[in-house]
Amino acid sequence: MPNYAWKGKSRAGKVQEGVIVADSKEAVVTMLRRQQIVATAVTEKGKEFALPKFGSGVGKKELAIFTRQFSVMIDAGLPLVQCLEILGGQQNNRTFQKVLFQVRQDIESGSSLADALRRHPRIFDDLYCNMVAAGEAGGILDTILQRLSTYIEKIVKLRSAVRSALIYPTAVITIAMVVVWVIMTWVIPVFATLYQGLGVSLPFATRVTIGFSRFLARWWWLILGGMAASAFALFRYYRTPQGRHRVDGILLKVPIIGSLLRKIAVARFCRTLATLMSSGVPILEGLEITARTSGNAIVEDAIMATRRSVEQGKTIAEPLKDTSVFPSMVVQMVAVGEHTGSLDTMLSKIADFYEEEVDEATANLLALLEPVMIMILGVIIGGIVISMYLPLFGLISQIG
Repeated sequence: MPNYAWKGKSRAGKVQEGVIVADSKEAVVTMLRRQQIVATAVTEKGKEFALPKFGSGVGKKELAIFTRQFSVMIDAGLPLVQCLEILGGQQNNRTFQKVLFQVRQDIESGSSLADALRRHPRIFDDLYCNMVAAGEAGGILDTILQRLSTYIEKIVKLRSAVRSALIYPTAVITIAMVVVWVIMTWVIPVFATLYQGLGVSLPFATRVTIGFSRFLARWWWLILGGMAASAFALFRYYRTPQGRHRVDGILLKVPIIGSLLRKIAVARFCRTLATLMSSGVPILEGLEITARTSGNAIVEDAIMATRRSVEQGKTIAEPLKDTSVFPSMVVQMVAVGEHTGSLDTMLSKIADFYEEEVDEATANLLALLEPVMIMILGVIIGGIVISMYLPLFGLISQIG
């Protein structure tokens, strides 16, 4: 069997590494998971294999549809193997089809459904596998799968709201950059040649515009290279623990955007923890899974701090309040839920409320961005046009 060098993180967030003899990379991931280590990279004989954090070849919508269909079949009394055979056969996504057939084969070999799913962490994450395990243990797998499909659908909706808020400004900025590029590289040189032939004295604004046009025409490769290098450096920095913590902290403090990100984080936290708790997953394990799926380092640290406090016998509301990340309303509602013994129900209500808040905040953000982006675009292009026509105004006044 080949040797695999691995790197990963323990529950406490400590980076660890070592060498394991195993049949495959997937087996290494499974072995590390049993040791409560999340693998981040696995290497075989000098060939790097980085575990992707984003993207698996299977979309969340596909996963939600599969989960809902799976729950209906289980509820109808069909055996697991037959369900997976049918669902795998109707998949258009070849990657997903191959995974489902592999899961079916593992179950036929005596593995539980949860353990079979854990061998494919790129598609079925900890939350999914733990809920399935709880459903198998409690004999309510169909109900758990139904909750999972609802959860995934709500997360997809939340992500769509965020993407819709980003599409408009990204499109406007891209169009503005293309328009400015065309004007600077094609239109401005024509005016510069004309004014040079006329021998007129150019105003300061016109000289600046022509100078920038010449710089852009000569050093465009340097500008593009600098932008690409800056983006790559930021990406690499963000992948470090310190960089991710600092960037996420800055994002939460940005006006308007920070408020939206905080609402998204609260909605995701409440929805995930409510789904896990209602499915019978222990609170400590639920908090750990919720922290890893929070999507923000500051929120993740706050949830892990809450988990440590709960380990010491405290309530959830008390450490949540101390983190200063979650709004006071959330903390108070969580306290009420703990006091009445209906924490999962209360968390679901909080998630519903904040998901509506995200929709409203996204709509308000788009309404605000539209006039702002149009104004910025108008100022830039209008300023360029006016600066190039100023010499003509001077000539016209002299002729008059």
